[in-house]
Amino acid sequence: MADGNQTEVYLSEQVIVLCSCALSFAGSSLIILTYILWSDLRTTPRKLLVYLSVSDWLSAVSYAFGVWRVFRSDSAECIAQGSISTFANTSSFFWTVAIAVYLYIFIVKSSQRVADSLVLLFHLVSWGVPLAITVVAVCLNKIGYDASEVSVGWCWVSIYAPDRILWMLLTGKIWEFLAYLTLPVLYILIKRHIHNAHAALSEYRPLLANGPPSNSFSMADMKLTLIPIIFIILRIWSTVRFILLLAGSPVRQHPVLVTLHGIGNTSQGAANCIMFVLFTQPIRTRLCTALCCYSKCRAEVQRLHDTPHGVLPGQDTPTQQEEGSSQVRADR
Repeated sequence: MADGNQTEVYLSEQVIVLCSCALSFAGSSLIILTYILWSDLRTTPRKLLVYLSVSDWLSAVSYAFGVWRVFRSDSAECIAQGSISTFANTSSFFWTVAIAVYLYIFIVKSSQRVADSLVLLFHLVSWGVPLAITVVAVCLNKIGYDASEVSVGWCWVSIYAPDRILWMLLTGKIWEFLAYLTLPVLYILIKRHIHNAHAALSEYRPLLANGPPSNSFSMADMKLTLIPIIFIILRIWSTVRFILLLAGSPVRQHPVLVTLHGIGNTSQGAANCIMFVLFTQPIRTRLCTALCCYSKCRAEVQRLHDTPHGVLPGQDTPTQQEEGSSQVRADR
């Protein structure tokens, strides 16, 4: 522990959180890469997921820099890192809710036109509001060293700001609370609508009703269940530390809680990759095929590299040709 308000960030915590940042960086990058590579997968929901992944990518990079440095005072680097992570983290909240709203209108209200028309509004809100909040916070000197009270080495709302609780709410916590309330409600409504539609369809397809549910339906149902649960599990530790700060409890400095906070805040990109890439069969199949082709190409290149220069595949080497000539002469 640290004296006073300073929360000590131990080396073990740094290593664990940096690994989490690396996984989130890789996961977000993979989501973006698959969207670029395969044009037939560029649906609007996946496009929104890419925008979310951009926010998570920025969060992972900025958090990793902060955890690696473990700032001890205000500095230009601290303010820059805190500004980027504040913008990216807040934007991630907005894009997460935007995806849920889009799916709700598209599936429950059965209106793709209305859902697609909201994409521009999603951009204005999910990029504009976090950017405006961050710019105002920086201009008012609210971003800076926060003694890791509600962070894990990185900078956020300055500990010297007299109204820092208000700015903690504006730069993240209030949007986090709203996401806690909004996401479960929207995904429960979506799940209920899908289950009702599936049950109605089963009345006309007795074989389907009597047999096990299809794999695609089961996977979609599981994802709709996991999305809000995983979001809450990852983010709840940050919320717990914030509440403990309001209560003035020193428990917020406990190493286990600090580590869980660091993992949760930096794992969103990795979690999204698992759900929407590794657990999505078409994309998983294409990735496996691409990896297999890459392995075969490497093996072929290695085989050609090991073959003596000037010898084509299937052609005898000079040594083999010389041995063959000697054998012919001996037979004679």
